[in-house]
Amino acid sequence: MGVRTWLGSWPVYRQLTGSDPLGLGAAAKSARSKELTARTETADSVARSICPYCAVGCGQRVYVKDGQVTQIEGDPDSPISRGRLCPKGAASKNLVTSELRQQKVRYRRPYGTEWEDLDLATAMDMIADRVIAARDATWEDVDSDGRPLHRTLGFASLGGATLDNEENYLIKKLFTALGALQIENQARI
Repeated sequence: MGVRTWLGSWPVYRQLTGSDPLGLGAAAKSARSKELTARTETADSVARSICPYCAVGCGQRVYVKDGQVTQIEGDPDSPISRGRLCPKGAASKNLVTSELRQQKVRYRRPYGTEWEDLDLATAMDMIADRVIAARDATWEDVDSDGRPLHRTLGFASLGGATLDNEENYLIKKLFTALGALQIENQARI
């Protein structure tokens, strides 16, 4: 390879001698960068969503290829965020694609030292039994003056910021119907 050929492949030389003095176009491109395509261009479909991390409700575009999420970006059509995402929202692809994400129900028995895997039906039955037992043990129909209360202080709900508005609405309705008073959401704290 001659010096002239080598110089011609150097981006700074192309920038200084070519028609792209700022290095924003052809001068900055290499053979390798010309082969690259954005993950968003090869997506089979794009779904619009809301970022799950806080109560702001930034719009997201979720790019899917072969049934797998390949990229999540801000939605420029969102009147809330206009295509922008905070660092957590920009990294939310890991929320659904991380290999560290739990895919099973994990349970550690009282005073136990080891985790065990449970099937979902067993775990849901355990939770339902405990909610019913706590509600029965702590239910208050009336106060000392006979005024109606219809409540329990035996359990509470602290929702997470990874739940969307619809999920939080349903959780609020469920816990209110069960008689709970302490219902809060992490996104608001």
